[in-house]
Amino acid sequence: MLKVVAKMSFTPEAKDSALPLVKELVAATVQEKGCLGYNFCQQAESTDAYAMIESWETPEALDAHMKSEHFTTILPQISALGKGETEIAVFEVLV
Repeated sequence: MLKVVAKMSFTPEAKDSALPLVKELVAATVQEKGCLGYNFCQQAESTDAYAMIESWETPEALDAHMKSEHFTTILPQISALGKGETEIAVFEVLV
Protein backbone atom coordinates (compact mmCIF):
# COMPACT_ATOMS: atom_id res chain seq x y z
CA MET A 1 0.00 0.00 0.00
CA LEU A 2 1.10 3.57 -0.72
CA LYS A 3 0.38 6.80 1.12
CA VAL A 4 0.73 10.11 -0.67
CA VAL A 5 0.96 13.50 1.01
CA ALA A 6 0.62 16.49 -1.31
CA LYS A 7 1.17 19.69 0.68
CA MET A 8 -0.02 23.00 -0.72
CA SER A 9 -0.75 26.53 0.38
CA PHE A 10 -3.65 28.86 -0.44
CA THR A 11 -4.68 32.33 0.59
CA PRO A 12 -8.18 32.32 2.17
CA GLU A 13 -9.66 33.77 -1.01
CA ALA A 14 -7.92 31.24 -3.24
CA LYS A 15 -9.00 28.38 -0.96
CA ASP A 16 -12.61 29.45 -1.45
CA SER A 17 -12.10 29.24 -5.22
CA ALA A 18 -10.16 25.97 -5.05
CA LEU A 19 -12.57 24.11 -2.77
CA PRO A 20 -15.24 23.34 -5.44
CA LEU A 21 -12.50 22.00 -7.71
CA VAL A 22 -11.05 19.91 -4.87
CA LYS A 23 -14.49 18.47 -4.11
CA GLU A 24 -14.89 17.51 -7.77
CA LEU A 25 -11.45 15.87 -7.82
CA VAL A 26 -12.11 13.95 -4.60
CA ALA A 27 -15.54 12.74 -5.77
CA ALA A 28 -14.07 11.35 -9.00
CA THR A 29 -10.93 9.93 -7.42
CA VAL A 30 -12.63 7.90 -4.68
CA GLN A 31 -14.43 5.99 -7.46
CA GLU A 32 -11.12 4.84 -8.97
CA LYS A 33 -10.01 1.23 -8.72
CA GLY A 34 -7.29 0.97 -6.08
CA CYS A 35 -8.12 4.20 -4.23
CA LEU A 36 -8.41 3.43 -0.53
CA GLY A 37 -8.75 7.04 0.64
CA TYR A 38 -8.45 10.58 -0.71
CA ASN A 39 -8.90 13.49 1.70
CA PHE A 40 -8.25 17.24 1.52
CA CYS A 41 -7.12 18.48 4.94
CA GLN A 42 -6.26 21.81 6.54
CA GLN A 43 -3.27 21.88 8.87
CA ALA A 44 -4.34 22.46 12.46
CA GLU A 45 -3.80 26.02 13.64
CA SER A 46 -2.97 27.27 10.13
CA THR A 47 -4.98 29.39 7.74
CA ASP A 48 -3.07 28.62 4.56
CA ALA A 49 -1.51 25.11 4.83
CA TYR A 50 -3.37 22.17 3.28
CA ALA A 51 -2.64 18.61 2.21
CA MET A 52 -4.22 15.95 0.07
CA ILE A 53 -3.75 12.71 2.00
CA GLU A 54 -4.13 9.65 -0.24
CA SER A 55 -4.06 5.86 0.14
CA TRP A 56 -3.53 3.56 -2.85
CA GLU A 57 -3.51 -0.23 -3.10
CA THR A 58 -0.65 -0.40 -5.61
CA PRO A 59 1.82 1.81 -7.50
CA GLU A 60 -0.12 0.94 -10.66
CA ALA A 61 -3.34 2.33 -9.18
CA LEU A 62 -1.56 5.57 -8.28
CA ASP A 63 -0.03 5.77 -11.76
CA ALA A 64 -3.47 5.29 -13.36
CA HIS A 65 -4.86 8.05 -11.14
CA MET A 66 -2.14 10.47 -12.19
CA LYS A 67 -3.05 9.79 -15.84
CA SER A 68 -6.82 10.02 -15.34
CA GLU A 69 -8.78 12.70 -17.16
CA HIS A 70 -10.14 14.27 -13.98
CA PHE A 71 -6.67 14.48 -12.41
CA THR A 72 -4.97 15.96 -15.50
CA THR A 73 -7.83 18.44 -16.00
CA ILE A 74 -8.64 19.57 -12.45
CA LEU A 75 -5.24 19.50 -10.73
CA PRO A 76 -3.69 22.24 -12.92
CA GLN A 77 -6.65 24.49 -12.06
CA ILE A 78 -6.16 23.86 -8.34
CA SER A 79 -2.39 24.36 -8.60
CA ALA A 80 -2.87 27.69 -10.39
CA LEU A 81 -4.73 28.98 -7.32
CA GLY A 82 -2.02 27.87 -4.86
CA LYS A 83 0.87 29.84 -3.39
CA GLY A 84 4.20 28.33 -4.39
CA GLU A 85 4.90 24.76 -5.40
CA THR A 86 2.98 21.70 -4.26
CA GLU A 87 5.24 19.36 -2.27
CA ILE A 88 4.46 15.69 -2.98
CA ALA A 89 5.83 12.72 -1.05
CA VAL A 90 4.99 9.07 -1.72
CA PHE A 91 5.41 6.54 1.09
CA GLU A 92 5.28 2.76 1.07
CA VAL A 93 3.40 1.42 4.09
CA LEU A 94 5.63 -1.00 6.00
CA VAL A 95 3.46 -1.82 9.00
